Amino acid sequence: MMKERFLLAKERIVTIKEETMLEPFDLYFKQVALFLVKLADAYELVEREGLMQMDADTLKQMHDTLFEDLLSENYKACYANPAYAQEMLSEEFSQYLSLVCGEMFAAIPGVYEGDLFELVIRMELFLELYACFLCSFEELGTVPKVQEVKDIIYYYAADYMEDALAKRVKAKCDPDMDFAYQIIMGSDLSSPDYLYRFGEYISDNETKTAAYMAAASDAQIKLMADTYTEGYRIGFEKTGKDLSKKKVVQIIYPLGFERMIKVAIANFEQMGLRPTIMRTPHSIFDRRGLAVGGFYSTNINKQFAYDHKDDEALYLDKQFMQRKLDDSKNAYELVKELAKVHAGPALVEVFGEAPFLPEEKEQAPKMDEVQQELATKYQAKNGQIINEYIPGKERSFTIIAFPLPCIGEKYAEIMDETIKLNTLDYVTYEKIQQTIIDTLDACEYVVVRGKGENRTDMRISLVSLADPKKQTKFENCVADVNIPVGEVFTSPVLKGTSGVLHVTEVFLNEIQYKNLWIAFEDGMVLDYGCDNFASEEECTKFIKDNILYHHESLPIGEFAIGTNTTAYKMGQTYGIAHLLPILIAEKTGPHFALGDTCYSHAEDVAVYNADGKEIIARDNEISILRKSDVSKAYFQCHTDITIPYDELGEIYGVTKENGKRSIIEDGRFVLEGCEKLNEALDA
Repeated sequence: MMKERFLLAKERIVTIKEETMLEPFDLYFKQVALFLVKLADAYELVEREGLMQMDADTLKQMHDTLFEDLLSENYKACYANPAYAQEMLSEEFSQYLSLVCGEMFAAIPGVYEGDLFELVIRMELFLELYACFLCSFEELGTVPKVQEVKDIIYYYAADYMEDALAKRVKAKCDPDMDFAYQIIMGSDLSSPDYLYRFGEYISDNETKTAAYMAAASDAQIKLMADTYTEGYRIGFEKTGKDLSKKKVVQIIYPLGFERMIKVAIANFEQMGLRPTIMRTPHSIFDRRGLAVGGFYSTNINKQFAYDHKDDEALYLDKQFMQRKLDDSKNAYELVKELAKVHAGPALVEVFGEAPFLPEEKEQAPKMDEVQQELATKYQAKNGQIINEYIPGKERSFTIIAFPLPCIGEKYAEIMDETIKLNTLDYVTYEKIQQTIIDTLDACEYVVVRGKGENRTDMRISLVSLADPKKQTKFENCVADVNIPVGEVFTSPVLKGTSGVLHVTEVFLNEIQYKNLWIAFEDGMVLDYGCDNFASEEECTKFIKDNILYHHESLPIGEFAIGTNTTAYKMGQTYGIAHLLPILIAEKTGPHFALGDTCYSHAEDVAVYNADGKEIIARDNEISILRKSDVSKAYFQCHTDITIPYDELGEIYGVTKENGKRSIIEDGRFVLEGCEKLNEALDA
C-alpha cells in the first residue's frame, strides 16, 4: 500500500511543472516539486541497485544532488530560508511554506534507509498544500485562508508524531535497528567512499577524518577506542551501578570515526552490550536546533538549523503538547523491555569548526511566552517519561572529544596531542585534586573573582558535612564518564550563592557569545546580557532562547574547578582555545553550570571518591523538590560556562572561622600540593 501511495504521489508531483499556479506561489511549488522528484528518483535507484552495492561515483553524485540546495551559497535563494521565502512570497504564508520546504529535506535519510514511509508522508503533505492553493486559485481566483494552511501543517505534525516518536525510541533502544551498524561492519573502511552510504552531508571533515583513521596504526585506534569504552565501564563501577544487568549501549558519534567505533563495538560486546546507533534528528517531529542525538556529520548549514529551531511555534498548543507526551510514553511502552536494559549513551564529540554566530531573522518563527512555557514543560515531563523507562539511577554515560580536520594545517599534530590529553595519568590528577577537595571540605563558601576585563565576582555556598571523616563536598573527577581528567565539582547550596559571572568570549553549544554576563541571587539566574547584538532586547532574547532554553530562570547546578592545565596549554599553543568543546574547556578553569545538577535523576545513588568518602552534595533546593513535585525538580539542561585561567584573579575558600584558603591567585595554583599544575601554565 505504501508503494502504491508513493507511485501515485510521484506521478502527481511530476505533472506540477506543466500546471499554472497563482503568482508568486507558482515558482515555489515548482521548485519544491522538482526536489521531491529528485528524492523519488534517488529512492528508486537505491531500491534497484542496493545501497551497499552502489559504486562510489553514483553515491557521490546522488549525495551532491540531494544536498546542494542547503549549501550556504544556495541557501540564500532557497525557500527553506525564511528571509528569502518572505521576500518572494506573501508575508502571511511565508513561514508556513518555508517550514514545509525545510521539512522536505528531512526525507533524505529515508531515501538511504529504504524507508518509504518517511518519503511518502512528506510528498503527501506537499500535495495537500498544493491542492489547497490550486483549488482556491481555480475556484475563487485567490489564495486560501491562512488557517487552512496552518491546519494542514498542524495535522501533518499531529497525525505522524506517534509514528515518528515510536521509530526514534525504537532506534534508541533496539539493536536490531542496525542501519548504521551494517555500514560500519560491512564496509571497506580503507577508503572514505563508504561515508556516502549514511545519508548525511559529507564534507572534507568526514573524508579527511576517515583518511586519518585509515592511516593510523592498530595500536593508536585501539588506544582511542579503549579510552572511550573503558571510561564508560568505570562510570558504572565508580557509582556502584550493575553493568551486568544491561544489554544495550547507545553510541553517538561523528561520521569519519568508523574504524575506531568498530573496535569500540567489539569492546562493548565483550561487556555484554549490543550497540544502538540511531541518526541525529532532522524533522519537525524531533529536532532541537544544533543539538546532536545520534550519528552525525558536519552541519551543512547551521543557519538553516537555527532558522528552523522554533518551527513548532507555528502549531504548538496545549493539546498538541499533551498529544506529543502521550505519544512519547506510548513509544517507550512499546520497547519497555529493551529500555529496561539500556545502559545509557557513549558520546564522541568533535571540535575545530569556525565559531557560529547566528543571524537572528525576524522572518523566522518565534515562540510566544505561552508556547515557551509549553515547550519547557514538555522537556521536563518527557524527561520524567525517559527516566521512568531508563532510570537514571541505573544508567551511566561517557563523553570523549577529538578534533576535526578543519581545525587547520596542524590537524594531525593536534589529534595526536588530543589523544595524549585523553590518556593522561589519572592517578597524578586524582592526588592533586584530593588536596583541593580536602581544603574546600573545611570551608563554608568559595569566592571566585576575575581579573583585567573579566568582571566575575561570585560567592558559592557549600553544603555542610555532618561527618567529615566519612563525607565530602566535591567529586574527584578523573577520566571516566567525562574524558579527559581534570576537575573537582559540587552541587552548590543555592541559598547564599550570588554574584556575577562574566566571560569576555565563550562558545556554548557551537554558538559564540561576546561579553556574556549572568547575575545570580540565591543560586538562581536574576539577570543577563551580552554584546552579540546592538540592542539589549535582542541580546537577552538570544540568551533566554539558547542558554536558558525559554525558562524564566535556572539554578546553578554545578560549581567546579578545572585542573587540566595541559588542555589549557594545548589550546594556547595551537591557538585553538576558542574552538575547544565544553567537555575540554570546562577542565581549563572554574566553571558554573546552569540547569540540573550532575546527579540529575540519580541523586539517591551513593557516590564515593577514591578515599572512601561519600559525596553528599548531590542535591540542591530545586532538585530536592522531586520528592514532593517532580515537575519542579528538573530542567533537562546543563550548560557549563568556564572562566579561563588568563581571566582568573582568584579562587579561595572561607572557613567557619573566616580563615582564607587560597586555591588560585592571578591564574596560578597556590595551594600546596598543586604546584605541578603550574608547569603547563608556565610553559
